[in-house]
Amino acid sequence: MRILLFTGKGGVGKSTLAAAVACASADAGHRTLVMSTDAAHSLADALDVPAGGEPVEVAPGLWLQHVDAQRRFEQSWGDVQRYLLDVMDVAGVDPVAAEELTVLPGAEEVLALLEVRARARSGEWDVIVVDCAPTAETLRLLALPEALGWYVDRVLPVERRVVRALKPVLSRAAGVPMPGSPVFDALERLHAELDDARTVLTGPGASVRLVLTPETVVLAEARRAYTHLSLFGYAVDSAVVNRVFPADGADEWRTTWVAAQRRVLADAADSFAGLDLRTSPYRAVEPVGRDELLALAHDVYGDADPLAGAGGAPVMSVREGAGGRVLALPVPLATRDDVRLARRGDELVVSVASYRRLLTLPPGLARHRVAGARVRDGELQVRFTGPDHRPDHPSDRQETT
Repeated sequence: MRILLFTGKGGVGKSTLAAAVACASADAGHRTLVMSTDAAHSLADALDVPAGGEPVEVAPGLWLQHVDAQRRFEQSWGDVQRYLLDVMDVAGVDPVAAEELTVLPGAEEVLALLEVRARARSGEWDVIVVDCAPTAETLRLLALPEALGWYVDRVLPVERRVVRALKPVLSRAAGVPMPGSPVFDALERLHAELDDARTVLTGPGASVRLVLTPETVVLAEARRAYTHLSLFGYAVDSAVVNRVFPADGADEWRTTWVAAQRRVLADAADSFAGLDLRTSPYRAVEPVGRDELLALAHDVYGDADPLAGAGGAPVMSVREGAGGRVLALPVPLATRDDVRLARRGDELVVSVASYRRLLTLPPGLARHRVAGARVRDGELQVRFTGPDHRPDHPSDRQETT
């Protein structure tokens, strides 16, 4: 199965390009599902067809779905929400306000990810194209399975034991219902589903495509997205620069724009060296409907296969180096000043700008000492010597060098 995720800054045309690739995929004979996980659904508008919460065939071989986050919310969060509503009822919170307060922050994006996973596991389609939320929301979403996994593996078992032991006493003393097994089971089930979603989206057939326009601010955001997606283990196989002005034309206004865009395109070529960099011309009319979208896909990919690309996640690796072992983690375009590294027991905490990833060290490194770190050739390279027999100090930090 091929899975393509399109993301980019809001307004750059990612929905249109996702729809165009989906149309080209279906036209090539692949059973294709194009899904929107963005709260502001635009796919149906681009295809000029109606859409619903379930997959609907809108053209031969092409199905469209706008994810119904409310239905997914009730399936995955219902047990937890019912417990929280009971607590707020005891506290005297207005029922309408309580309903709003118990909605999981970012629920639409989170539960949309579960829908992608469900459709991928169904085996009904050859290709799934996902129109994701704008870049920042997508990054937070794709980082969530690993972050929730740390909580479920390290914290939840302790909380479950404590609640089981103290539940009779606390319920009588405080008069507040304590969470029961269904609540903890719901959290563990949510974690398992999100973890499986991550497995699907980092598999050999999945990759991300960055969509941007030839503007300096937009390029800067796309560069950061490339770095952070790689940090969390998601493969980026392509970048598409959309709405490029044609070079012909004599009026001063367009000539100025063409010159400015050329500078950004040159920077984009440097930034995304090694990726398949494509451009899409600024069209005279908005591409709406299947025929226009097929024409757009041809303009971008020509005779090449729009589904081709390097799937499979960039992975953490361990190799032998001078004086010890080296753990390497891809962080393309990151600089020395962007990266911070901390050691906490058998975990490494890697921070790149405002994003942080907790990595559990392989058994062969867990008892070794961090001797140094550097950013080189698009990798964070952490040098280990050891074994380290000293007690772990959670506050110890190792800055990149």
